[in-house]
Amino acid sequence: MASTAEETRGEGASVLDLDPKSAVAGGVKDVYGEDLATEEQLVTPWTVSVASGYSLLRDPHHNKGLAFTEKERDAHYLRGLLPPISINQELQEKKIMHNLRQYQVPLQRYSALMDLQERNQRLFYKLLIDNVEELLPIVYTPTVGEACQKYGCIFRRPQGLYISLKEKGKILEVLKNWPQRNIQVIVVTDGERILGLGDLGCQGMGIPVGKLALYTALGGLRPSACLPITIDVGTNNEELLKDDFYIGLRQKRATGQEYSELLHEFMRAVKQNYGEKVLVQFEDFANHNAFELLSKYRSTHLVFNDDIQGTASVVLAGVVAALKLVGGTLAEHTFLFLGAGEAGTGIAELIALEMSKQTQAPIEEARKKIWLVDSKGLIVSTRKESLQHFKKPWAHEHEPVGNLLDAVKAIKPTILVGSSGVGKTFTKEVVQAVASFNERPIILALSNPTSQSECTAEEAYAWTDGRAIFASGSPFDSVEYNGKVYVPGQANNAYIFPGFGLGVVMSGAIRVHDDMLLAASEALAQQVTEENFQKGLIYPPFKSIRKISAHIAANVADKAYELGLASHLPRPANLVKYAESCMYGPIYRTYR
Repeated sequence: MASTAEETRGEGASVLDLDPKSAVAGGVKDVYGEDLATEEQLVTPWTVSVASGYSLLRDPHHNKGLAFTEKERDAHYLRGLLPPISINQELQEKKIMHNLRQYQVPLQRYSALMDLQERNQRLFYKLLIDNVEELLPIVYTPTVGEACQKYGCIFRRPQGLYISLKEKGKILEVLKNWPQRNIQVIVVTDGERILGLGDLGCQGMGIPVGKLALYTALGGLRPSACLPITIDVGTNNEELLKDDFYIGLRQKRATGQEYSELLHEFMRAVKQNYGEKVLVQFEDFANHNAFELLSKYRSTHLVFNDDIQGTASVVLAGVVAALKLVGGTLAEHTFLFLGAGEAGTGIAELIALEMSKQTQAPIEEARKKIWLVDSKGLIVSTRKESLQHFKKPWAHEHEPVGNLLDAVKAIKPTILVGSSGVGKTFTKEVVQAVASFNERPIILALSNPTSQSECTAEEAYAWTDGRAIFASGSPFDSVEYNGKVYVPGQANNAYIFPGFGLGVVMSGAIRVHDDMLLAASEALAQQVTEENFQKGLIYPPFKSIRKISAHIAANVADKAYELGLASHLPRPANLVKYAESCMYGPIYRTYR
């Protein structure tokens, strides 16, 4: 075929027509003429289909490095391609962890881990599972934020699919270019609102890649069933547009009809290519698009927005757990949010849903216990006309209040929640005001990464004389205050979405229902032990995350079966054991 193409173009002889006696060094014929071809001539990128020898060592799905046994080396043509020593996976893990700890810069650790993932997949996941508390801040927030900012510089190999405006009309073909066919979870971003860092365009790919690594490590979904996707419609980030190393489209963001048509084609193509039961997780879309996409596709596709629903679920779990420390029911507490975007309103709505469920009162009544502050002050009914649609349910009767401190004094919240994406906004005055009318103020500073946190753990404990129950979005170290050690909780979505995804996949759910999110919250809250509470923790430690994910998955699947949304029948008798049996294990397989 190559020769025909070239001859019809009149570009001279094909490389296949070269002298067959020609040989490269070592006497092996250059059968395809690649080494003898001029730069202008067309060549075909031939490859082998069975991984053995050198190609096996270059295949991250099957490569075991020095862990190949003597027998495997003989059977798979590996003799001489590896040093003579054969070691086990545990020793490999010990060596990699030793090497990672030598790096002083977190981004270097991130790059080293991504290299390992592209080289030896099972070892990467073994590392992540066994050292989750140490490595989670590297593969996810806060380090993944810096990785996205510099993604153009550190980009080596595509780890997912890039769908840009250039692919409009051809998205189904693009999906078919991905080598894996049995996809169960897609994490997709358009890069417009990456963490608290803003518009990073195409370089937002670090987020879907990181999220799906956690789907496998923490939730046990097979790596081959996970697909990271970035939809590139341009960027409004001037720095990136001028950056020589930027890897995305160099144009302003497409909006309106052009944007919605591309997204609609994408959603249709996903369903056409992967079927009804592929979970599409929207990630780091700007507020207006996030709400619109979720409401548009939740009745026709299996969709989940982690920023709206995952964050809400994990925060609700923390609040439910915290009530065991402070007493009272949800309805007896008053909530004040700083931030009324997708995270803030998403959390508020799920808390109101749970409150409504517990009290049997209409959700409109439950919402009145929850107040939101945005950049213009307290959201009140006199502002209703000028509010975005997702803020309107939170516009309650009250005189206007211009700032957070005055809102705290007026509303007297028992629970203060930060979801603003703006750092240092829980000032000493604000925190002390909350502490002045609460014996144990609950302070949740949720914005990511760490630099955007509304306050630090140290500040929360110091400003409340150690009385605060504190949790944050990004990790903080333990704090010693007045001779006592406080362990801050981390309201990390990674508690929820991997187990939630596993529950959806193992039940064969065809839609996501709000009750499934409540079920996930309840399961997480139940995992907090008395020992955790004594340390002031409202979340269980991450080291038992796979056990936690199995319980969340079981609760979510149970709710899917109860609602008639599950398609994998009959329902397994023990859903927790079934969840554990479904989980991917990173232990090396023996090759025959």
